[in-house]
Amino acid sequence: MERPPRPRYDSRGLPRALRTAPRTAFLVVPISWSTTMAAPLSMGKGGSPSWKKEFFTVLQLVDDVRTSRRVAVAIHAPDPITRAGAMSHLRQYPEITLVDDPRQDGADVALLIADAFDETVLSRLSRLVRAEKVGVVLVLDRIREAELLDVVACGVTTILWRREATGARLRQAVLAAEKGGCELPPDLLAQLIGHMGRLQEGKAGGQGSASVALGMVPREVDVLRLVADGMDTAEIAVELAYSERTVKNILHTVTTRFQLRNRAHAVAYALREGYI
Repeated sequence: MERPPRPRYDSRGLPRALRTAPRTAFLVVPISWSTTMAAPLSMGKGGSPSWKKEFFTVLQLVDDVRTSRRVAVAIHAPDPITRAGAMSHLRQYPEITLVDDPRQDGADVALLIADAFDETVLSRLSRLVRAEKVGVVLVLDRIREAELLDVVACGVTTILWRREATGARLRQAVLAAEKGGCELPPDLLAQLIGHMGRLQEGKAGGQGSASVALGMVPREVDVLRLVADGMDTAEIAVELAYSERTVKNILHTVTTRFQLRNRAHAVAYALREGYI
């Protein structure tokens, strides 16, 4: 008994030749080409997939080739349930591999999930970018403009709102962060553009020494000014109604961002650059 010929299409209706061929090179024709020029891809009668379906299959395979190197992602989440949800979203993409323990080395991108932005998140961002040297995707519910400037100053330019963090959006953000790209929600992008506009207005008005124009946010200036006045951490915390931990984190952020050695160096730098 003769064996029936192998179907030319798999169970999903995709051409087997395209699915099984070595992914080394594909000829991708412009979408503007006519159906006549694309005739070799058309299977004609009998309900076979049209040339358009095969054409987009070629595009998908080329996209697979472009992203064939797997990106290792470490997920930092506030609780196990949130982490499991993020892992479930990303596990479906073959170009992404998940790091079991986020404390291990070897990640290309860190996915940091938080409810809101605070000093703990800022300290972790700074460590991930400057010490571990990985790309970072920040996913959170809310952030203020001053905090957004802190994030960007750390070198993080890929942010997602938690309410918009679908699997596809997370994948897109991870790939952007791995390549050093920028991925921001429209409203946050508008805030940054508005900030740049005010910065330019300040320069035009002769206010180039203002703290925002120079890249330091007001609370950092307040802390450094009190350090220059001789106050210690506890006194600064009382004066500004911060916790001592917050004061230490602000000073750590300043010294790390501007590559300063200690508080005295930070005060000297602030004075020299016109922050205080």
